[in-house]
Amino acid sequence: MKRRYLFALVLAAAPVDAALASGLTDHGEDLEAPGSFIQVSGYTRTRGSLFHNLDLDRGPTPSGEILFPVSLSDPTEQLLTAFDTRIRTDVSLYAPWGGMAVKVRLDTLDNVLLGSMPEGIPSASTSQRSDEPLFKLRRAYAELLTPFGLLAFGRMGQDWGLGMLANGGDALDADSGDSADRIAFVTPLVDHLFAIAYDFTAAGAPVEHRTGFRAIDVEPKAIAHTLTFAVSRWRGPEARARRSAAGKVTPEYGAFASYRFQDSDIPATYLPVAQPIPLEAGQVMARGYEALASDLWLRFEGRNFRIEAEAAYLHASVEQPSLIPGVLFREPVTSNQFGAALETEFGDDQRRFLGGLNAGFASGDAAPGFGAILKAGDVAPVAGDLDGPQANPPFDSEVNNFRFHPDYRVDRILFREIIGTVTDAIYLKPHLKYDLITDIGGKLSVGLAGVLSFAAKSESTPGQAGFLGFEIDPTISYVSDVGFRADLEQATLLPGAGLDNVELNLASKPAQLWRLRLSYVFRGP
Repeated sequence: MKRRYLFALVLAAAPVDAALASGLTDHGEDLEAPGSFIQVSGYTRTRGSLFHNLDLDRGPTPSGEILFPVSLSDPTEQLLTAFDTRIRTDVSLYAPWGGMAVKVRLDTLDNVLLGSMPEGIPSASTSQRSDEPLFKLRRAYAELLTPFGLLAFGRMGQDWGLGMLANGGDALDADSGDSADRIAFVTPLVDHLFAIAYDFTAAGAPVEHRTGFRAIDVEPKAIAHTLTFAVSRWRGPEARARRSAAGKVTPEYGAFASYRFQDSDIPATYLPVAQPIPLEAGQVMARGYEALASDLWLRFEGRNFRIEAEAAYLHASVEQPSLIPGVLFREPVTSNQFGAALETEFGDDQRRFLGGLNAGFASGDAAPGFGAILKAGDVAPVAGDLDGPQANPPFDSEVNNFRFHPDYRVDRILFREIIGTVTDAIYLKPHLKYDLITDIGGKLSVGLAGVLSFAAKSESTPGQAGFLGFEIDPTISYVSDVGFRADLEQATLLPGAGLDNVELNLASKPAQLWRLRLSYVFRGP
């Protein structure tokens, strides 16, 4: 089932599996004359990974942090494993007369580590427990086709362009994915798609109604609001294929602007505390948060090439950055971030051989650490740390590192496993792919990519140097004609001086990864 039109409203089509893509990609044509009352699609995926020396044998950072988990009993053990699975189900329920639909995405055993819930004593277990939350309701929303356009409301996915900034997590190897509680309207006009949306980003202070069946927001000033406007010109994969067969080049583009604001805040609703804190007037504090996101996406595609690029600029200011009621800072925290990604692909007319050069840039911040994965209450990092908050008011009042969405895959070790995402970095990625055999009920392909990575701000890195490393990523894939797929991936990271341990005078050593991914994509009528 093609994920329809509006899930994103901050969004346009991403180059992922078309059957699973979410975004601003059509205007509800699946609602006009549905082929059946119900359509079911999705996939099942099982992954097995072997990690060799991903801590790089360079010891802990000054704050005692290691770059990647190590064995509990023997920290010198080099090999760790991870095997997980997921079953994704997308269900669309159509009104018999057309023009309306309800759509739901449910993930079962979502990234659950296989064998992680043994029943009873592990060595004697004969079953896996089912008392844990094993289901995630990712999306649940409705669509209504009106004479003027498409109205959508509920919890929907969001995806835009390459997926660098907003990513719906539709790719087979994705781990997360963005979603929003949203009311949106999309209309086709002058051969473009125009969209406007309001997001219920965060409630202020939900309190249970005395009936116990619903909640009331008792602090409207603490609500986080998001307004988005988007415009795009998008043709879809079928139209691009027809134009390419006719020797035509298809230009596509899109842009959006999004504004978010929050007047007040209640930190006690999300900060980690030893004991629950009663919500009262004293917990409400001024915030004065404003943020603007803007993004431009371009794609040119022909019979034997694709050139696609995305660039985003984010600005934000927090008038009162303190998280402790009664403790106030004099100066606001500001943020100016820029990120860009380029993908190119060239090949023969049958697209049996493909090659190209990808590149990306994510602005950095001079504060120690990359600022890639943060949690409320994290302490400020010191020079030589891998991660940590990039602002430390009142001493440092800027956060300027742009973060790519973690589901936008650039490599397999450095950014994906060690840092967590592309941030404060520059990378170049030449890549090749060749279909070895195409007449075996599918195709067998081999691929090779190299990723050369540098820090945008060398003072942010653990080694206080700009060169992060070079990674080699070979792949063997089999894709059948009936939806089954097997991918065998390997990666070798040759780390640079930016990952060395300066304090202990230890150089980083190479790391390797092996991953086997088995999947089956199914589509209903």
